[in-house]
Amino acid sequence: MPKKVDRQKRRTQIADALMRVAAEQGLEAVSLRHVAAEAGVSAGMVQHYFRTKDEMMTFALDVVRERNQIRVTDAVTHLGTAPSPRDLLQTIIGTLLPLDEVTRADGRVALAFLAYTAVRPPASAALREETDQMVGFIAGLLPCPDPENAAAGLLALMEGLGVYLLGGQYTPEQARGILDSHLDRLFASAPEHTGGIVTARPA
Repeated sequence: MPKKVDRQKRRTQIADALMRVAAEQGLEAVSLRHVAAEAGVSAGMVQHYFRTKDEMMTFALDVVRERNQIRVTDAVTHLGTAPSPRDLLQTIIGTLLPLDEVTRADGRVALAFLAYTAVRPPASAALREETDQMVGFIAGLLPCPDPENAAAGLLALMEGLGVYLLGGQYTPEQARGILDSHLDRLFASAPEHTGGIVTARPA
C-alpha cells in the first residue's frame, strides 16, 4: 500500500528549507535546486508541491506570518485582559522586530521576500492587503487627529527599525529606545488607564 504523505507537512518542510537558504545565503541562492538540496528531497518533489518560485516564496512568507502571529498572541496574552493601547502597540511591534536569533532569521526571509516582490508586483498582492489591515488596526489604537497617517508612519518606523537591526546598524536596545520615544510622542496627550479608571496625563 503506498505511503500516505501529509501534503501540508511536506510543503512546510520545503518552505523551512527555503527560509534557511534565504537567511544564510541570500535571496539569490533561492532556487528549486538549492531548496531541494537543503530539504533533502529531489528538485522534482519541490516542483510537485510548488509549481513556481513565486508559489514557494509566498508559502514561506505565510509560514513566517504564522510564527509571528503565535509570538504576538503569546506576548499579548501576558499583558492581561485590558492592556492600554500604548502597551499593546509596544508589545506587538517589539515582538515583530528582529531582536533575537530566531526572529532575525525570519526577518531576513521577510526582507528577502520584499526585495523579491519589488520587481514582481503580482507577488506582492497579499502584502498590500496585509499592510492595509495592519494600518487600520494600529489607527484604531492611536489618539491622534489623523490616526491613519500616524499608523502608516508607525508601521514604516517598525519596518525601518527591522532593516537596521538586520543590518547591524542598530542594537536591540537602540531600537527599543527609538520605538519607546516615538510611542511617547504619539500618546503624549492621550488619556491613560490606571487601575481601571481613565485619567488624563498631567500637563
